[in-house]
Amino acid sequence: MKGIFTAKAKSVLVCAVLFFAAAAVSAGVTGCADGTGTGASPAVYRQITARQAAEMMESEVNYVLLDVRTPQEFASGHIPGAVNIPNESIGTQTVQDLPDKEQLIMVYCRSGNRSKQAAEKLARLGYTHVVEFGGIQDWDGELVT
Repeated sequence: MKGIFTAKAKSVLVCAVLFFAAAAVSAGVTGCADGTGTGASPAVYRQITARQAAEMMESEVNYVLLDVRTPQEFASGHIPGAVNIPNESIGTQTVQDLPDKEQLIMVYCRSGNRSKQAAEKLARLGYTHVVEFGGIQDWDGELVT
C-alpha cells in the first residue's frame, strides 16, 4: 500500500516540524510555566544599571539598599545607607531583616554574580519589587567604610 504523501511532501513536512521544534526550544517553550516541571511561576526581578539605580535612589523613598557581599567586603566600603545580608544567608525562608515583601529592594554585590543569585532567591521567596543593579565595581557614587 502506498503512502498518502509524496517524497517531496514528506520532506517539506519534516522540515516544518524541525523548524517549529527549533523555534520552540530557542523561545524557551518547555511545556511548563517555569521549565522545572512544577508548574510554578518563575521568580521575577528587574535588572538595571548602576547609573539607573543611582537615579532611582534619588527619586524613590522607603527602599532597602541591599549589599549581599560578605561582612568583610561590606566593611571595606559600601554604598551609603546599605544594609548587609550576605547572599549565602538568603535561603528558603523569609529574610528576617526584610519583613515587607512589597518594599523596593535594590540589590548589589561586588561584580553582579551574587546580586543576581540573591535577587532570584528573594523573588522566589515572594518579594515582589526586587531590582538588581550589578556590582559595586560599577558604582560611580560615594562609598563609606
